[in-house]
Amino acid sequence: MTKISLNRREFLSSAALAGAGTLSGGALLSSCGNSEPALIPLLPEAEWNIPASLPDKAKDGVPLKAGLIGCGGRGKGAAQNFLNAGPNLSVVALGDVFADRVQDARKTLKEAGTEIADDKCFVGFDAYQKVIDAGVDVVLIATPPNFRPVHFKAAVEAGKHAFLEKPVAVDPVGARSVITSSKQALAQGLCVITGTQRHHQRVYVEGYKQVQSGLIGDIVGGNVYWNQSMLWYRNKEKNWSDIEWMIRDWVNWTWLSGDHIVEQHVHNIDVFNWFTGKKPVSAVGFGSRHRRITGNQYDNFSIDFVYEGGIHLHSMCRQIDGCVSNVSEFFQGTKGSWSSAGEIKNLKGEILWKYDKEAAKAAFTQHDPYTLEHVNWVNHIRDKQPISQAEETAVSTLTAIMGRISAYTGAEVKWDEVIASELSLMPEKLELANVDLKTYTVPVPGTAKQ
Repeated sequence: MTKISLNRREFLSSAALAGAGTLSGGALLSSCGNSEPALIPLLPEAEWNIPASLPDKAKDGVPLKAGLIGCGGRGKGAAQNFLNAGPNLSVVALGDVFADRVQDARKTLKEAGTEIADDKCFVGFDAYQKVIDAGVDVVLIATPPNFRPVHFKAAVEAGKHAFLEKPVAVDPVGARSVITSSKQALAQGLCVITGTQRHHQRVYVEGYKQVQSGLIGDIVGGNVYWNQSMLWYRNKEKNWSDIEWMIRDWVNWTWLSGDHIVEQHVHNIDVFNWFTGKKPVSAVGFGSRHRRITGNQYDNFSIDFVYEGGIHLHSMCRQIDGCVSNVSEFFQGTKGSWSSAGEIKNLKGEILWKYDKEAAKAAFTQHDPYTLEHVNWVNHIRDKQPISQAEETAVSTLTAIMGRISAYTGAEVKWDEVIASELSLMPEKLELANVDLKTYTVPVPGTAKQ
């Protein structure tokens, strides 16, 4: 990505280089007066990892026809986000393992004004390839995470621009495949955006600019959280095979979702990776299963990640009803702190900068980051400016996988080990059949007392 343009965001951007921030009331607080040293940017502005612009709508251009691979809730949402991103955009093909999912997505799109032809609806484990071959320009990949590396690889090999939901994999083998495909996509001049929507959320982008300008000094630690109630689950129906049940219940099975530290909490971990520009060195953590009903996953994790330079990140996530919720990030710097609430404070706890929501509302009409990521994607395609966020998201995915492996085993897991690991969670034979469910056990760390 390139530096962000000021245009309509001057209401927030002036502080990025001056070392000051706007408060919601409009006051300007300077942190570099005569008695204070000038701010030292963490990165030159030209290297800031943010969109070149975040307009409300993508520019007009040649029509772009999309194919949707994975017709569940996120897939239907991604399709609508794409359609809302700008003019001359359409969804023309659908694919999913299950026919009822395809028909449900077809109905949803029809109600929104988009008709999908019968011969552009595909079912089965090979539906992704049929969508790719259906005359589309771009693909939206929103299948359960374990399938995403294979689907992404096929899209890139076919020369298709791709929107790839996060996480991009569930194991090191899949993550490495995504990194390889990402490099290939850039070499082919393709545009790939991932579903780490905080990279397109205005409050995060503006906070990133302030942090990179040096307002909190060097980042020396952080805390990231995704604590919420339990997600949905599916009880097995009589006519479902074991594999069909697991795929329909995918958020509860590690081989399909990566566990919730990977599937969901990757968002928060990714923010730390993004702001610091660093990757972890090692991870030590623990977790457990108290309340989950189906599947073989944990429902809570606590991980201590050590990053380059000895920086520690505490990662915490939980999916249990009746517990306190917290979805946020907090980073400590040598001069102050940033929080995802849109505030920067000095070491005394005084507010130096606060995201101006009212000014943002006056300047923009589109504030949905799920739509804005598609706006950025379409603009890159129409400007013929190759981009791929897939490798960056693969690194964040591997970070979460490190934490999961440490919690499952009780071992310290090092980056060099996980990046080279041959661990693959994909079944040897993928078909809608019964399997030995006893092999899908809940992990227990360490060894028992003899």
